[in-house]
Amino acid sequence: MPKNTESTPAPTGIPRKVIGLAVAGAVGGFLFGFDSSVINGAVDALQGEFVLGDALTGFAVAIALLGCAAGAYMAGKIADARGRIPTMKIGAVLFFASALGTGLAFGVWDLIFWRLVGGLGIGLASVIAPAYISEIAPRRHRGRLASLQQLAITIGIFAALLSDALFANAAGGAAEVLWLGLPAWRWMFLAAAVPAVVYGWIAFILPESPRFLVLQGKEAEATKVFHTIAPNDDAERSIRDIKTAVEEDRLASRKGSLRGNRLGLLPVVWIGIILSMLQQFVGINVIFYYSTTLWKAVGFQESNSLTISVVTAVVNILVTLIAIALVDRVGRRPILLTGSVGMAVSLATMALAFASATGSGEDITLPGAWGPIALVAANVFVVSFGASWGPLVWVLLGEIFPSRIRARALGLAAAAQWIANFLITLTFPSMSAASLPLTYAMYALFAVASFFFVMFKIPETNGMALEQAETLFVKKPKAAKKS
Repeated sequence: MPKNTESTPAPTGIPRKVIGLAVAGAVGGFLFGFDSSVINGAVDALQGEFVLGDALTGFAVAIALLGCAAGAYMAGKIADARGRIPTMKIGAVLFFASALGTGLAFGVWDLIFWRLVGGLGIGLASVIAPAYISEIAPRRHRGRLASLQQLAITIGIFAALLSDALFANAAGGAAEVLWLGLPAWRWMFLAAAVPAVVYGWIAFILPESPRFLVLQGKEAEATKVFHTIAPNDDAERSIRDIKTAVEEDRLASRKGSLRGNRLGLLPVVWIGIILSMLQQFVGINVIFYYSTTLWKAVGFQESNSLTISVVTAVVNILVTLIAIALVDRVGRRPILLTGSVGMAVSLATMALAFASATGSGEDITLPGAWGPIALVAANVFVVSFGASWGPLVWVLLGEIFPSRIRARALGLAAAAQWIANFLITLTFPSMSAASLPLTYAMYALFAVASFFFVMFKIPETNGMALEQAETLFVKKPKAAKKS
């Protein structure tokens, strides 16, 4: 009797080749985290170097997020037209150019331009990494491998914050001269050139996604890749499943279209967009971008803020490892639901803590036990997010879209995520100045909304082949009646 390759687990676990491919693909996530966070340690020095007001400083920080949205949107079209690997190569070039441009910027508008270029690279990486990993990962291990994207992002954030602290401490301050007559803040940006070169080299040695190869009619090449990444699975069957799914999608709507009959887009695309926006609307980036205000309110000195931020980044890495360990054992839905509860409770606690605050602006303080309570709540929030919505949204975005539109739909969802990130980043200063309790209460309400959205709209996809997972989110066309 033939072996049941559908249910028999691989005796040796995840093939090392697959782990290597997934880790290599996730390097884009590292650059994503590094480039988006490296400016944290340079903000004050930039403000002094170019004599910037608060508004222009905020714009210089936030402009990268708009570049991210544009890059994410373009990534889908490039990946579907040219392939996943060429998109990685373009991203590597953008990262490298941005690192040199920002590090050697001669004025604020020059800096802003190169920040925008870096944002385009981040947007490309935010789309192509989860798409590529989901398409090369065996079904039994797809959750863990796709979670490497978020792990790489958290490691990138940690590396950026750590390198910022090292450069600043070595020079005696971010604005002080370090090497070659350049101040430390410039070296913070120039350091990003190293992982950009590594990412570009990796892009030249990775194989193309087998699912993209099938869509391009290159079945022989796809078969070779499938034999490499899943030697215990039936490669020919995998190719047949992809072709069947694509044909059914073509019957349902015109080839490659994201549009549906209602609300302009296919329902599955709306699900991806809402997942992405909820991930940001809970306010996670407030903790990373504006943490100094919280730490000072609790009683820490500003000089300790970089160290505290590094510790928070380490916590984020550790809890992401927990998510990777559990996602293919427990499933997507239970982890997301638990994370939503943890985020809602911790954010509501922070709202209560800041309701007792005295002072305003940067002089805000939390009396009595409310300071430690707010600090604990903030870290519980980071843990709840990092172990659930942080990595698992990327897992779902990589597996819910049909093959024919995966890259473009993922690009649209990622673009929505970056726009949501931009809105939260841009509005937090004014909202917090008006009322920190109401600001955190609003984030808590979005966490509650995330719970109910998963409860009613997200089915479990654990253990399914990519084409099977898609069917849970896309209605198949009815069979034509026989005449």
